[in-house]
Amino acid sequence: MNMKGSDGRDYYYLLKGHEDLRQDERVMQLFSLVNTLLSADTDSFKRQLHIQRYSVTPLAPNVGLIGIIPDSDTLHELVRDYRHSIKLLLNIEYRLMLQMAPDYENLPLLQKIEVFEYAMENTSGQDLYKILWLKSTNSEHWLERRASYTRSLAVTSMVGHILGLGDRHPSNIMLERKTGKVVHIDFGDCFEVAMHRDKFPEKVPFRLTRMLTHAMEVSGIEGSYRKTCEITMQVLRANNESLMAVLEAFVYDPLINWRLMQADTEVRQGGEPESGAGHAAEPAWVAARPQGLARPLRANENDIFNEAGETGVQEVRNKQALLVYNRVQHKLTGRDFDIDVALSVEDQVDKLIRQAMSLENLCQCFAGWCAFW
Repeated sequence: MNMKGSDGRDYYYLLKGHEDLRQDERVMQLFSLVNTLLSADTDSFKRQLHIQRYSVTPLAPNVGLIGIIPDSDTLHELVRDYRHSIKLLLNIEYRLMLQMAPDYENLPLLQKIEVFEYAMENTSGQDLYKILWLKSTNSEHWLERRASYTRSLAVTSMVGHILGLGDRHPSNIMLERKTGKVVHIDFGDCFEVAMHRDKFPEKVPFRLTRMLTHAMEVSGIEGSYRKTCEITMQVLRANNESLMAVLEAFVYDPLINWRLMQADTEVRQGGEPESGAGHAAEPAWVAARPQGLARPLRANENDIFNEAGETGVQEVRNKQALLVYNRVQHKLTGRDFDIDVALSVEDQVDKLIRQAMSLENLCQCFAGWCAFW
């Protein structure tokens, strides 16, 4: 959808139906606060750290407008086009896993790790690394894009952890063509909802798979990425009161709180039931749908506010909101791993990176999350 603004410029929007966008709108407001905090810090300002935002305008409980990010591609699109150009199967890793273990989804954890390692050892995972180089006009442009990519990935990783952001499959992560900045979209799974699903729970705090680390070049996570993570986390922890004030209103909003109580949904995006494992074992299906598990698409506001008057329901909601609030507070004080031990920023970041890169955690993700990328 194309709209001409009062400034004479063209603005492009996506009219998205059958989904409640009010939580995405709240996340954009939080990102605005984070950007303000980052710009006020000397170290982050010097590195031009910020989170790329976009317009989210809910029009009704089940429809809204989303501003299209110009000159950007999803990670899935980039990998798909690159592999097509070199005549490589898009889902080669998953095919290797199924060749070794056709019933991969039902294997015990130790065997899953073995199969996952087999697929990793027999593929390079350097697609994004080569894409960034091939799409740069010259070496200077490539160096700038790599630095911008690494820093933006680090910032979104830390903020995503605080927010408990899940469902970071390749179609929910975009890269700007000119700058290489990482842009996240679709913020329906917040406050660790994805981590507490009955089926295919996400065990990682943010996406940091081998394809993303290879694109950082020789230093990998040791260098700009780690330093940027530490700076971002330091800023967030130093301003935890401001963040908690925003997040408290966020969590206790009945429309948002309703989603926290729907965390056990067992429906795939596209309407496929989780219990139907048939599609999960089909490489073509997985390759065509790099995605996580779906959330409820809309809330019935009348039911929500009617239930708010019921004592039992309200108590459950308040209890759930309090748990989420305390969990976020623990993260902002370095107590996310042990509430009795406050970690330093460096130790907290180190543990988060290790957790995000752990093969034990990655191999348990839903196949459409593409943890092998």
